[in-house]
Amino acid sequence: MNTAQLTKLAIRALEDVKGIDLQVIDVSSLTSVTDHLLIATGTSSRHVKALASSVIDKALEAGVRPLSSQGLEQGEWALVDLNGVVVHVLQASSRAHYQLEKLWDLGQAKPVLGDTKAAKKKAKAPAAKPAAPASKAVAKPAAKPAAKPAAKKPAAAPAVVRKPAAKKAIAKKAAAKKTVVKKAVAKKPAAKKAAVKAKTR
Repeated sequence: MNTAQLTKLAIRALEDVKGIDLQVIDVSSLTSVTDHLLIATGTSSRHVKALASSVIDKALEAGVRPLSSQGLEQGEWALVDLNGVVVHVLQASSRAHYQLEKLWDLGQAKPVLGDTKAAKKKAKAPAAKPAAPASKAVAKPAAKPAAKPAAKKPAAAPAVVRKPAAKKAIAKKAAAKKTVVKKAVAKKPAAKKAAVKAKTR
């Protein structure tokens, strides 16, 4: 069976057991794992199990052995892989949480149900620009008062006034650090030379 036939078979199997909100997503351009995803909702764990079992039974009757099935024990989310069509049957809460349609449907055109002429007119009509929300205009203040920035910033004053003795102490500490670093750097090559001499002996 080809993918289109498998998809129709799975749809019929789900409709026979009253599957809710069936949706087919063509993912052949997105992944090599499968061509179509079929997503359906069950009302309870028993309903989810029955829907998935119906898909498996109809596939076996048509001579197609499913590659795998998962989640039939729990009934929260059941998956049936028909090799080209993957059927996901979820409870409503799980479907709302995982949003598989949103995950896989990356801007693809959706099939339009109903009158195709009306749908074409809607597609050709230019979309109206949404009006700017009024809350944004209200949230912006008209003008900032001039007194606030002046009140927040105190007059420029020196951060710390240091005495000449304090400056000298800081300079001495900085010079002492430099000499310690120089001595440490000078010791390293001498230590390397000693290590090389020890190895050669």
